[in-house]
Amino acid sequence: MSHVVLARKYRPRSFEEMVGQTHVVQALGNALTSGRLHHAYLFTGTRGIGKTTVSRILAKSLNCTGEDGRGGVTAHPCGACQACTEIDADRFIDYIELDAASNRSIDEIRDLIERAAYKPSVGRFKVFMIDEAHQLTKDAFNALLKTLEEPPDYLKFVLATTDPEKMLPTVLSRCLQFNLRPMAPELVQSHLQQVLQAEGVVADLGSLRLLSRAARGSMRDALSLTDQAIAYGAGTLDEAGVRSMLGTVDRSHAAALVGALAARDGAAVLSTVDALRQLGLSAAGTLEEVAALLSQMAVEQVVPGALDESDPDTAGARRLAAALAADETQLLYSIVVHGRAELSLLSDEYAALTMVLLRLLAFAPSGAAPAPRSVPLVAAARDARTTASLKPATSLRPVVSAAAAVPGALRPVPLASSATPQLPVISADRPLPQAVPGVRIEAARPLPFVDRPASAPMSALTAGDQAPPPWVDDVVPDDAVGSALAEPSVAQEVPADEPESRAIRRPNLVLPALQPTELGGEWAALIRPLVSAGSVSAMVRELALQAELLAVVAADGGGRRWRLRVERETLRAPALALKLAASLQSALGEPAHLVVEAGVAQDSIARRDAVAREAAQREAEQTIQDDPAVRELMAQFPTARIVPGSIKPQPADPREARTN
Repeated sequence: MSHVVLARKYRPRSFEEMVGQTHVVQALGNALTSGRLHHAYLFTGTRGIGKTTVSRILAKSLNCTGEDGRGGVTAHPCGACQACTEIDADRFIDYIELDAASNRSIDEIRDLIERAAYKPSVGRFKVFMIDEAHQLTKDAFNALLKTLEEPPDYLKFVLATTDPEKMLPTVLSRCLQFNLRPMAPELVQSHLQQVLQAEGVVADLGSLRLLSRAARGSMRDALSLTDQAIAYGAGTLDEAGVRSMLGTVDRSHAAALVGALAARDGAAVLSTVDALRQLGLSAAGTLEEVAALLSQMAVEQVVPGALDESDPDTAGARRLAAALAADETQLLYSIVVHGRAELSLLSDEYAALTMVLLRLLAFAPSGAAPAPRSVPLVAAARDARTTASLKPATSLRPVVSAAAAVPGALRPVPLASSATPQLPVISADRPLPQAVPGVRIEAARPLPFVDRPASAPMSALTAGDQAPPPWVDDVVPDDAVGSALAEPSVAQEVPADEPESRAIRRPNLVLPALQPTELGGEWAALIRPLVSAGSVSAMVRELALQAELLAVVAADGGGRRWRLRVERETLRAPALALKLAASLQSALGEPAHLVVEAGVAQDSIARRDAVAREAAQREAEQTIQDDPAVRELMAQFPTARIVPGSIKPQPADPREARTN
């Protein structure tokens, strides 16, 4: 007699033999006993947890006639009648299983519907079981809907799927749905122990524990792995052999890694990873074992004594739980779990494993954060304003500072006369902003401090106290300035001897003089329509806008040769030149050859646009300064200032306004 694999040999043949699906067994058993039968059932869940098995037991319950041939629908099929034995042998004519993975088209469903028109040949009910039903096509589902909703009295549908999210809602609404759950490792281990005892195979608890964990909740996978382990161990199971077969990482390696991380010992982490490499152990398996250890540690930290005493790994988990802080345990668990997705991003998975593990060491240990390099508040505020002065403003109209318009609106915090004001400290772990060539930053003025009771009247402030805070006059560049600063040859100047005034203070742009040429005008007239039509985009568009046309000559073999000059190295890539040449050829109707050389463009479309924006910006600012309403408002409030950078020119074309 040929060998029968354990997964088939020990497949449950009654609801009583089912393992781990009590909620489904109870519901179906009560429905069969009371006679409240549905016409369509849907069983969902991961692989190997009993969907097809439940379907076959349900078919036996519906068609069982008992050992005496006079039985009816029952929750306890006899297993001895013709219907029970033939369903177990997969040859019952009225029980039809359809694999939707290979029979998913509308033709198979039409054939199934035609067979549904005939009454059962030998059984009480005709049962159609469609496995992996989510793989049916949409047309096949639609063809099945009417029959699925109103089948004949003698017809029952059973659908099984591992992905119910792909099922049509119209199908789900017509079925009674049961979700079969993955089985706990302890339950799988107990069942494997019973199976191996029945088979007469010797196995230790360590091997059973490894097999139950590797099954990931699937009893069929557990039995298949057990078959493989029996063959690997020549009829016996031991922990070392099963671990070697599965390629799982020993808990000692995971414990060594966690211990080294808890001790902040980077050298020990590296040596352990190197040992894993030498042994050929899986990096993904290492992270999985570390995650399992960390989960045990977290449980022990939150609920001491909750771990299983019979588990040999409990002692190590408890020891490490005391060595690592609870918040760091959670952080390391998150790093390890998410780090598994990063292993495939490098050709060397052990290098990726090292980076994942060392990530915890980048965080300061709990309660022992290194003292950060600090700067006073005034210096930090100066650096913050320096950074802000290089960012373009996005306001659509001028803004008058309320703090400056209403003197005393910002009330300082009173201090005792004997106390010395202590400025708070801001961490400066990150490098301070680097100096920009051609830019001079004014020194920040310290914030005024007034030592007076909070209830003192505003009149008690001196005239000097009513002065606007220093940040009101700080320069915030507008959009035109910001866009010009993006050019490598543009600099910003702030005159050091600029007098205090209420005029708008803005950076003076030092632009290389625009030297318009006839070729530059022709290039702009050629490129602008291509940009507007979307014929050139992304980096190709930037090449066309940043380049200066130097010469156009006839090319050998027809067409013309265009010689361009552009400063940015990334824009001189041959691939970009070829794409721009193709666009020119399409627009001109003749071959176009581009030669791109390095150098500063004196007359480019981008330079022309920058000059035009600068002129428009200055005109808009002067218009605001001359506006009578603005002058009247500033006359009412002596300390009022127009916030620099809050003015934006209104484009003449409304479509351009919508795009900005």
